Amino acid sequence: MNAPDAALATALPRIDATRLWASLMSLAGIGATPKGGVCRLALSELDRQARDLFVRWAQEAGCTVRVDAIGNVFARREGSEPGLAAVATGSHIDTQPTGGKFDGNYGVLAGLEVLRTLADHGIRTRAPLELCVWTNEEGSRFVPVMMGSGVYAGAFSLEHALAATDRQGTSVREALQAIGYAGAAPAALADGAPRFGAFFEAHIEQGPVLEDAGEVIGVVVGALGQRWYDVVVTGLEAHAGPTPMELRRDALQAALPLMQAVDRIARGEAPHARGTVGWVQVFPNSRNTIPGRVSFTVDFRHPDDAGLARMDAALREAVAQVQASGRVAVSVEPVVHFPPAPFDPALLGRVRAAAARHGLPHRDIVSGAGHDAVYVARTAPTAMIFVPCKDGISHNEVEDAQPEHLAAGCQMLLEAMLETAGRAA
Repeated sequence: MNAPDAALATALPRIDATRLWASLMSLAGIGATPKGGVCRLALSELDRQARDLFVRWAQEAGCTVRVDAIGNVFARREGSEPGLAAVATGSHIDTQPTGGKFDGNYGVLAGLEVLRTLADHGIRTRAPLELCVWTNEEGSRFVPVMMGSGVYAGAFSLEHALAATDRQGTSVREALQAIGYAGAAPAALADGAPRFGAFFEAHIEQGPVLEDAGEVIGVVVGALGQRWYDVVVTGLEAHAGPTPMELRRDALQAALPLMQAVDRIARGEAPHARGTVGWVQVFPNSRNTIPGRVSFTVDFRHPDDAGLARMDAALREAVAQVQASGRVAVSVEPVVHFPPAPFDPALLGRVRAAAARHGLPHRDIVSGAGHDAVYVARTAPTAMIFVPCKDGISHNEVEDAQPEHLAAGCQMLLEAMLETAGRAA
């Protein structure tokens, strides 16, 4: 670090790492599991308690709070020029059924710590600052995933989201009303929701790259595009004893090369492509019956849309080869398509500069997971900041992160947001 950088790093306000950690642990207590994780599904009673705690903390930090029609919560710290578009940050506080303490929650509470630190130091920004809690990012209870940010960005309509139901038949509309977070503010940009001037999201990496490299800050240059499919292979169930091998229409044996093709296709698009078969169902799933139907999912990810298109074409070629035998039929239904989301170079440059000022090891990195920032990036300049998580494990009750890494990422967030919003004269 050269002398000017060192002087600037010293002059900038520093976040309170102890307070950040204490807030994370307090929030983690709502829905805490015996194994040390968190189960706090979207729009549940536990989610209400967590939202209420966030609102109280935000108001204590001097923010005003609004709730929109899909339940997104926005805490606003006014700037000296209220007419400027807000510089925003945030993430989500709903979790997986066997979730951890940091996924999403860190991004929200890092943003809260930024607002608290600015209040502590009496610093007012030119542009307003906003902190967002997006509804149902995980999609564990309701589909689609990234629901609140998706409505905001116009990826799907408010009515479509409100009509979604959980496995018990409760709709999003009913759940929002039950917990008291069915807001009146517009939820979509098209309906008058405020447009941000910039958006930042801090997050644990949810993968092993940073920890493996011994680096503290991931400058997230973009998120992989995704294509998801539901695949059904239909043959004919028959008795396992009397039916000769050459006369079988075995759906499982036909499905296996397709599943292997998913892995092969992704490896052919190395290093950033991903291919996963994560769910499989065999019918009738009986020991002495030849499987007549196999259903499975395919998840393809790639950093550019042309790569996703190649993976799609390769999957369909593999399907055609399997069907050529005439013994089975295969249906492939696309269910999700997220184009790759590149993030804003200028905002990313501010994150890199902050890491350099503090002498923090950092690298450019691509996010393999979906985040609310992916949808917000369709509407405003956006950047993400990653910090390591232990063993790269997330969506798991043992998910963990080092307090000093969380604090470092929060400090990067503060400095990038402050530079973007500007200090009031």
